[in-house]
Amino acid sequence: MQARAAEDLKRLVTGSLVEAGLTYAHAGAFAGPRRLTLSLTGVAARTPDTREERKGPRADAPEKAIEGFLRSTGLGRDALEERPDKKGTVLFAVIDRPGRAAPAVVAEAVEAAVRGFPWPKSMRWGAGRLRWVRPLRSILCILSDEAGAEIVPLEIDGIRAGDTTVGHRVHAPEPFAVSGFEDYAAKLKAAHVLLDPAERRDLIEHEAGQRAFAAGMELVPDRALLDEVAGLVEWPVPLMGEIAPDFLDLPAEVLQTSMREHQKFFSVRNPATGRIERFVTVANLVAPDGGAAILAGNLRVLAARLSDAKFFWENDLRKVAGRGEPGMAEMSAPLANVVFHAKLGTQAERIARVARLAAEIAPAVGADAGQAAQAARVAKADLASEMVYEFPELQGVMGRYYAEAAGLAGPVAQAAEEHYRPLGPSDAVPTAPVSQAVALADKIDTLTGFWAIGEKPTGSKDPFALRRAALGIIRILLETGQRRPLFQIAIHAFNRHIEEIARRDRSLLISETDLAAALADVEEDIVAAASRVLAERVEAAEEEARHHTGMSLVAMLDLMRFFEDRLKVFLRDRGIRHDVIDAVAARPDWDVLALRVAKAEALQGFLDTEDGANLLAGYRRASNILAKEEEKDGVEYSGAPEIRFAEQAEERALFAALDAAEPAIAAALAAEDFASAMGEMARLRAPVDAFFEAVLVNAENRIVRRNRLCLLSRVRQAMRQVAIWDAIEGGA
Repeated sequence: MQARAAEDLKRLVTGSLVEAGLTYAHAGAFAGPRRLTLSLTGVAARTPDTREERKGPRADAPEKAIEGFLRSTGLGRDALEERPDKKGTVLFAVIDRPGRAAPAVVAEAVEAAVRGFPWPKSMRWGAGRLRWVRPLRSILCILSDEAGAEIVPLEIDGIRAGDTTVGHRVHAPEPFAVSGFEDYAAKLKAAHVLLDPAERRDLIEHEAGQRAFAAGMELVPDRALLDEVAGLVEWPVPLMGEIAPDFLDLPAEVLQTSMREHQKFFSVRNPATGRIERFVTVANLVAPDGGAAILAGNLRVLAARLSDAKFFWENDLRKVAGRGEPGMAEMSAPLANVVFHAKLGTQAERIARVARLAAEIAPAVGADAGQAAQAARVAKADLASEMVYEFPELQGVMGRYYAEAAGLAGPVAQAAEEHYRPLGPSDAVPTAPVSQAVALADKIDTLTGFWAIGEKPTGSKDPFALRRAALGIIRILLETGQRRPLFQIAIHAFNRHIEEIARRDRSLLISETDLAAALADVEEDIVAAASRVLAERVEAAEEEARHHTGMSLVAMLDLMRFFEDRLKVFLRDRGIRHDVIDAVAARPDWDVLALRVAKAEALQGFLDTEDGANLLAGYRRASNILAKEEEKDGVEYSGAPEIRFAEQAEERALFAALDAAEPAIAAALAAEDFASAMGEMARLRAPVDAFFEAVLVNAENRIVRRNRLCLLSRVRQAMRQVAIWDAIEGGA
């Protein structure tokens, strides 16, 4: 809130000044727990004089029209000028506005900013009408130059602006006057107040790190906590204390989370043991006893907090310790009564779906199917634990600890923590095969479930984090090089959702009429492929199986479009053009993301070369000629051209080049050697260029003309083995 407030103050005030015509050179904003500061340098002494001319109605216009014009200008009738115009004599108003002194303009800008400040939370304090985040006690507002400082005439809600402020609440509570920003910052520092939050942050980080180092330990990095604590203190004084031995056996994450959330303590780790053994708290003053009383008080509160955490930890362990999966099942039993979504069942039903899907995905990622299913069954058990109820941010982390305590295999325990990953664009993806299988299954079940019930993200609203889930799937598939088709994985999950929805409430299913209409727009080969995939999965009457298949297809295709959008956004950040991604979206591997990206990278690299740019131009020329002639003749020139009808050497050379390139390109694509495929295609550039230079396609001989058009079609088909060139921007 502080950082945003500093930016808002700068934006509001400087925006008003610029709008009023008062210029400045530089603006800096600072925030802390007790003060919000804006410093402007190079402020002009006054706004410039202005002259504005306004064209009004004709001189013989109705009186009411003239009166309205006069009101808008603030002038009298005598002040208007009459000037000849194409339509007669027209009234003009010339408005001269003298410049205004800087203090008056600044006063208006500051008052408007304060009264309209966009605090996320605010209220009225005392008897005043001003809404502010905290009681506003004083305003320091001065303009200074070589001649001295001038107080800006400003009063807000009974608070008159002045040139005085106060320092630290304890060390320097008496008011003092300042003459400018440099004087202000220097005197605040002398009064035990560091104005710049960056300076406070750096001091805390350095001093805390030094104290840890001196004790042979290391400070656990926590940037978010560092920013928060820097906003809580004006004169930071880091102090280090020891955690009582009774709590040292708690998981490091529990200690760190409890201290961070409840006490704003930094954790200090012993590198020899890997345990959190000490903490750093940041006082807001220099204590006469060196901070001993502050530490003692903090330790008492910390002991109470950690006693609670220890109680939760020991209670949870009693349920699972040494009991294997049955212990984890006992912990997760309450999830059978927790509704995940009204249309998608309980958490327990969702876990069962994810377990089945994880077992199916496991072989493709090199994981054991049994371990993947078991990991999915136990991965969310910690959601019902006392520790995660107290600290929700520890979900997954505690799941790993509980799985290890239960005696489950290492990959299963690891998956309990890693299956939520990646949590954001900077978070790592799971690398262990079992973790990958569960992570993919969890995210795919979420996406297919919400698509099956029509709950998709709209605009900026995404309450179920479906965009993040889609991006997580994309990153896992790409960064781990997985080659399994996304469509094939997801269609199983879709069908399970459709079956479950049908069992609960058939009225939620799409009608036969609407389904038939929707399927009419689906490509036949996709329908056939999906039907084959589902044939072994659907245990229902033939008609109902077709209905489930159709519903899954309709929702699945829409989800695939969503994935396409997410993929383009992700790859655009990696420097790959969206049209290049579209160009390599041809089946049969359109939903094998790793192949698409590898092909797109090779294609983009090829297009950046001279051969690529020229060959693209040749493709466009061939495609345009074919389209024009096919439309004119009403036929499709897709037959096989014959070399016996070639009359020129350039034609025969193109035949020979295609005979060599086509099998070479196909072999390179089959081997997923896309760089070689582009290299083979580059060999077509010279014969294609020579063909267009020397050969007249629309020859007078109809047989020769047809053969040449079919030869161009062959060029087009050879290049389309690699990509859909028409999708590239500027293509045919």
